[in-house]
Amino acid sequence: MSAFLHLSHIVKTYPLGQDKVYALKDVSLSVERGELLSIVGHSGSGKSTLMNILGCLDTADSGSYLLDGEEMLDKTESQRAVIRGEKIGFIFQGFHLIQTLTAVENVELPLLYRGVTQARRRKQAQALLASVGLEKRADHLPNQLSGGQQQRVAVARALAADPPLILADEPTGNLDRASAREVVRILTGLKQRGATVIMITHDTALAAVGDRQVAIEDGRIV
Repeated sequence: MSAFLHLSHIVKTYPLGQDKVYALKDVSLSVERGELLSIVGHSGSGKSTLMNILGCLDTADSGSYLLDGEEMLDKTESQRAVIRGEKIGFIFQGFHLIQTLTAVENVELPLLYRGVTQARRRKQAQALLASVGLEKRADHLPNQLSGGQQQRVAVARALAADPPLILADEPTGNLDRASAREVVRILTGLKQRGATVIMITHDTALAAVGDRQVAIEDGRIV
């Protein structure tokens, strides 16, 4: 395996009045292609800021972030948006489904943004829902689904564009134990299919499914 992403000496600060607060302090980290990495940290540790930088949702003040050999920190917002659409799938604790769209329409969204034809994106979205056991819920709105089902729709949406990197931010935080196990099974299956998966969590039991665990405290990898 070769390193798929590499952070080097990342620093991120936020203004606080006349001062600044360090969210990340000299963070360096490499993740191998096809690895399932767990990043463990408590609230306020810097893990969400780290996730935003890894996902090209935010940039660092200084340092380097290579994704698939390409520097991310010198990209414009529009360039980062293209990279997010092509290379990164996101799974959030809060699902982030559009409430007025059905399950299959939510899964279609990344394909719509990429200009995939309606017939093709519907076929792909239905296949993805089937892969997470929701083929019979395709026409249901999010509020007609359980939390576990909504998260599986979110997983299917994250996979729609077949991204090489999956970022999962507290993916089981709002789920019961059985639904959490199902989401973990899906994530480990993605790793087995060759995707690079980074999972951020405060749950040490969940983190244990990773090939490797990294802890973050007070903005530093420890």
